[in-house]
Amino acid sequence: MTNVFINWEKVQPELVRFIDARFDLSNPASGSEMYEAGHLEGAIYWDLEQDLSDMTSVKGRHPMISKEQMTKLCRQAGLQLEDAIVIYDQGASPFALRAYFLLEWAGFTNVHVLREGYEAIKGLFRISQEEPVIPVSDIVPNWKDAIYLDMEDVKKVVAGESAGQLVDARAAFRFKGESEPIDPVAGHIPTAVNFDWEQLKQDGQFLEKEMLAKQLEHVTDQNKPVIAYCGSGVTAAPLYASLKEAGYSDVKLYVGSYSDWIRENEVEQD
Repeated sequence: MTNVFINWEKVQPELVRFIDARFDLSNPASGSEMYEAGHLEGAIYWDLEQDLSDMTSVKGRHPMISKEQMTKLCRQAGLQLEDAIVIYDQGASPFALRAYFLLEWAGFTNVHVLREGYEAIKGLFRISQEEPVIPVSDIVPNWKDAIYLDMEDVKKVVAGESAGQLVDARAAFRFKGESEPIDPVAGHIPTAVNFDWEQLKQDGQFLEKEMLAKQLEHVTDQNKPVIAYCGSGVTAAPLYASLKEAGYSDVKLYVGSYSDWIRENEVEQD
């Protein structure tokens, strides 16, 4: 099993690079405000919409950034592929895991997400209000394109031309098409099954490995490719990471997700 999450007591601050990914979908400015008010010493800040999404793209509500954008982001952060990186957000949220996916896509191999949120651990680490000054790097990512799917890839899965099981991370009522509070069309991508990502967390943090494995053991065949998606590609990231942590061997993410799919394709309703 992959170890995505790390508990605070296993973190050695002097040996890791911290990335603060706190955000609030209902108040996009709040993430940077939280960072400025206080963050783990040495942490840089990555904003969901300014850094981890290409909001100029039409491919969904939080579209995938390009390789050029990701390379620039990593270089500005002074990162190297061999760095030990710990990402955190407010806890039991999808934002740090979005960053985790992008770093994995770029070829980083020693990246973890703090299981606890910032409020739970801020008394255990040194806190700063200063933004660190970090020399830029010349990193050349080692892209893992196999973990990222776009609309054309998903069309092949739906048509049975490529192997894989789509898993929708949204709430059941949205998956079934009973109502849709955000996107203009209700339903789900054909052939998908549903697993609400909210089931992956408890008491302000994500479940421990053994509990994740129990929650996810019957979602689908663990030996076949599994593709996580949600409404905009954000809350699919916790499902993606949790499937990996639970022992699924071939997990991918459709970053454009449902909001991208409905631009050109039919949906199903239960």
